[in-house]
Amino acid sequence: QLRLVESGGGLVQSGESLRLSCEASGFGLDFLGLGWFRQAPGKEREGVSCITSGGTTKYVDSAKGRFAISRDNDKDTVYLQMNAMKHEDRAVYFCAAGLATCDISVSAPVYNRWGQGTQVTVSS
Repeated sequence: QLRLVESGGGLVQSGESLRLSCEASGFGLDFLGLGWFRQAPGKEREGVSCITSGGTTKYVDSAKGRFAISRDNDKDTVYLQMNAMKHEDRAVYFCAAGLATCDISVSAPVYNRWGQGTQVTVSS
């Protein structure tokens, strides 16, 4: 059974960078779509970025130009490089895996496996 484990979260200052990783075990990621979501305290979960099995990507408007999603199928890992981070980026970040497509809508029935999340804190 597919299991996802995020890592790389932590505390950074505004303007700094952070790279999140999500490693899969139990099943290869080659043919799966992958996504990154986040949830800040008191807010609903929000889609941040996603990548199809073929490498097509999408980003939420607030992440465009700052974040980059990538995947390494040989390592069964998906990454989220976050640059020029802002205080409003603070949240628990979750990776997800599912259909080969890409959708950052939380309500879309695309992802059926989720990691446990990693905390990202950005000081202002």
